[in-house]
Amino acid sequence: MTWKVEFDNRARKELRKLDQHTQKDILKWIRQTLATEENPRRTGSALKGRFKGLWRYRVGDLRLICQIQDSDIVILVVRIGHRRDIYK
Repeated sequence: MTWKVEFDNRARKELRKLDQHTQKDILKWIRQTLATEENPRRTGSALKGRFKGLWRYRVGDLRLICQIQDSDIVILVVRIGHRRDIYK
């Protein structure tokens, strides 16, 4: 089963702000790892506190904050950012 990966408007903006090499790395990781995964919860970590219900994926020093929608088989990327800034 393949998952459809969609980007929230905010995440799309954050992705565009990154340099082209980093953008390509993130998109390649999403295509090769996240979209083809049978269970996307296996590669990510569940978040706690005010981010409860969201999942974190690590791509180098960057983090992808996502919402997994099982009913639609969709992973919605909500935020993309450096690990020091993403949780603020």
